[in-house]
Amino acid sequence: MNWEWIIVIVLIVVIFLWGPQKLPELARSIGLAKKEFEKASKGIEDEIKKSSTTDERIIEIAKNLGIKTEGKTREQIVQEILEKTRAR
Repeated sequence: MNWEWIIVIVLIVVIFLWGPQKLPELARSIGLAKKEFEKASKGIEDEIKKSSTTDERIIEIAKNLGIKTEGKTREQIVQEILEKTRAR
């Protein structure tokens, strides 16, 4: 069966279940749900990018201070940066 026929059958079932009067309301609800989903996805992507940018900055600062970062957690690196800057 072609995808077009599946879509047509689904639309017919939807019309029978909710009636033609409810279709605009249903379409609006689906559109709003899609918009909210995309907004949430974008927020998560932005947080991931922001987090990776912050990590890159921390590593850059550590290397400028002569701190080795390999095998250390973010917290350990930050702690060493703080200790090194306090000692100056």
